[in-house]
Amino acid sequence: MQPTQNQWTPVERICFVVNIIPRGKVLPYGKVADLAGLPGRARFVSRALKLSQSQDLPWHRVINSAGKIAFPNDSTLYRLQIERLRLEDVQVNNGKILLSNHLWQPDMATLVMTLPF
Repeated sequence: MQPTQNQWTPVERICFVVNIIPRGKVLPYGKVADLAGLPGRARFVSRALKLSQSQDLPWHRVINSAGKIAFPNDSTLYRLQIERLRLEDVQVNNGKILLSNHLWQPDMATLVMTLPF
């Protein structure tokens, strides 16, 4: 059974949104925050993803607002994120994702029927 609206913690909301990003699509941190009902909390999304203990969380689908990977170039996480995105056929060039092809833009019906909070 899922928690009611008031029982969802901010981290749970963020993880829920990240889990519904489809394969081959990405969302900026700020958009994840908006969909989780936490507008203006993009930096909190980054912290929440670090706090999450879920090994299945597709964190690699979350990028910065410029469409780039937020980790330092050539860091282990930078390379891992590129690898995971490419396994989903996301085009990554020099750490930048082509948003015209890969930005997830859910329609209103999807949001209403999917988001429980």
